[in-house]
Amino acid sequence: MTEAAPMDLIHLADPDGNRCIVRVTGRSRPGVLTGHDILCADVLASASFVDARLDLSLRHQDLDAWEQELSHLEPGRTVGIGGGRGLSLDIHMHGDDWLSIQVSDPDRLTTVLGIRPQGDWIAEHRGRLERVRLAWPREVIETAPGAYEWSPDRGR
Repeated sequence: MTEAAPMDLIHLADPDGNRCIVRVTGRSRPGVLTGHDILCADVLASASFVDARLDLSLRHQDLDAWEQELSHLEPGRTVGIGGGRGLSLDIHMHGDDWLSIQVSDPDRLTTVLGIRPQGDWIAEHRGRLERVRLAWPREVIETAPGAYEWSPDRGR
């Protein structure tokens, strides 16, 4: 089976050159039950005062939570991905279509970017999420706490 090319789960940018991208690059440990479904991602944050690349590990539960977060995003709310295991990315939507994006890696960097995304970026990100799930589907099931096996649907 061929590994999928890297793809952006999150891609927020504006005409001023500010951007925050979460680019999924592949599986953490393909073929190893305990790491196969963990996805590796790069978080790229760029503005006039910062240009950073940070590592983020994503589980399918994170993708499920991101889907829910996107469904509830509205002005005045903050949604996020990651966290609890290192890097976190929090997006706060302001009433004037501005986003405040906080990237926090406790060991390396915490920064906040202001981005005004163009178009229907929430619908675009739902599509991005679906493409990531199709490229790297869940292939491992946990049969009991700490016990894993390959999903019968693996490779289909």
